[in-house]
Amino acid sequence: MKKLLLHSCCGPCSTQVIDVLRKEYDITIYYYNPNIDTEEEYLHRLAEQKRFCAEVGVEVIEDGYNPHEFLSRVVGLEKEPEGGARCSVCFRVRLEKTAAKAQWMGFDLFGTTLTVSPHKNAEVINAIGLSVAKKIGVAFLEGNYKKQDGYKKSIEFSKKYNLYRQNYCGCIFAKGDNTSK
Repeated sequence: MKKLLLHSCCGPCSTQVIDVLRKEYDITIYYYNPNIDTEEEYLHRLAEQKRFCAEVGVEVIEDGYNPHEFLSRVVGLEKEPEGGARCSVCFRVRLEKTAAKAQWMGFDLFGTTLTVSPHKNAEVINAIGLSVAKKIGVAFLEGNYKKQDGYKKSIEFSKKYNLYRQNYCGCIFAKGDNTSK
């Protein structure tokens, strides 16, 4: 079974994706989200991610809270609309770090749970993932996990496991826009 380092933005989004992929891959969750606006929010989401993964037997690794890694890359993009250039930079930051970690740790490929959200453009995320894969030299697993009611199933899993569901993606610039999750 191939080893997959799966970037996760949060516990709720990982539920459905883990359920779909665990039949084909040996999954390790990589919780790397420097876009989250406060350390308190970061740690709350991380705790929920770890709690869920402990229940389903999936390992979680993370590198700590480092918001400067996001903020330094989005300078000048603070007023971009959700889904715009700032989001693409955010996806790239997280996928670059995930790919580098996958390569360093000897994973066969990397992927992300981001495409389960109906508010995220899977085509953009997959294009960035493929670009990063070529640059870093580790395969990227394309996905669009919102298909076949994936998002709806993630909500059902969240209820089943009583997971905290935030109402924004974590970015301080999106905090007032409850459609950005």
